[in-house]
Amino acid sequence: MKDNNKIAVVIPTYKAKRHIFNVLGKIGPEVDKIYVVDDFCPENTGDYVKELCTDDRVVVIKKSSNQGVGAAVMTGYQAGIQDGMAILVKIDSDDQMDPSLILNFVAPLVEGEADYTKGNRFFDLSKIGSMPTARLFGNAILSLMCKLSSGYWNIFDPTNGYTAIHASVASRLPFEKISHRYFFETDMLFRLNTLRAVVVDVPMDAKYGDEVSNLKISKIIGEFAIKHIRNFFKRIFYNYYLRDMSLASIELPLGLILLGFGAIYGGVHWAHSVQDGQPTPAGTVMLAALPVLAGIQLLLGFIGHDVSSVPTRSIHRYIRKDT
Repeated sequence: MKDNNKIAVVIPTYKAKRHIFNVLGKIGPEVDKIYVVDDFCPENTGDYVKELCTDDRVVVIKKSSNQGVGAAVMTGYQAGIQDGMAILVKIDSDDQMDPSLILNFVAPLVEGEADYTKGNRFFDLSKIGSMPTARLFGNAILSLMCKLSSGYWNIFDPTNGYTAIHASVASRLPFEKISHRYFFETDMLFRLNTLRAVVVDVPMDAKYGDEVSNLKISKIIGEFAIKHIRNFFKRIFYNYYLRDMSLASIELPLGLILLGFGAIYGGVHWAHSVQDGQPTPAGTVMLAALPVLAGIQLLLGFIGHDVSSVPTRSIHRYIRKDT
């Protein structure tokens, strides 16, 4: 890794005018640049910061239209890359994230242990009581879906927006393809897996104040499910058929075929048995059960291979800065 360890903080802001200076005031001297990205905020937060902020590290970027938090973060990333920053930290403008933790997120990147770090509010189970029950349940479901779609079985709390990424890895991301709105954190993980980047969770406490979140788990879980399914199939195709072939590449389709055949064959004969009032012959039962059992075994083998394939070797140390 190069000696340049300049840290930039990206703060997308939308309807958080009353919290923005609380956030800026807590950012320590370890940060070299702060990008406040005004996502066409109706409160004109960008102009508000420009007018009153005296911190010469702060750069305000105003979007000409509301494109979503993901697009705002990507804009901040691009600005940081252009300015020669080495590490890009993203925190929210609603004062839910503690800027004093920035070095905790940066350390694994500087030490070459990770390419991307993200917060996890579930490390200390005694401190998650402040999290609303619906949000807690929704995060558990989303975490499971994220493990399947992204391939990062070692992480949790995928919608956590406190993140840090090495700029050389960020520069390889397809900014125009990453989801522009609330799915962007989990979509980022899918994109990072296609790069084989190492992702590490960083413990942090859940914090909820008087701010109102624009993210409603009950409203987005259906949309997220569809996008997770899409990313799952894309990841499987990229990693197991396009980029590489392994035993797992055979286990998955064969397991699905056997499981499907056994389930359909058994279901049809069970329905006929119920209709005719006759017991199903033992041979027919075995002919249905064996493919189901074999299919489940093959699918478990595939999952085991997928879990063991989580990237463990950080890539940013091997990426040339000038490429």
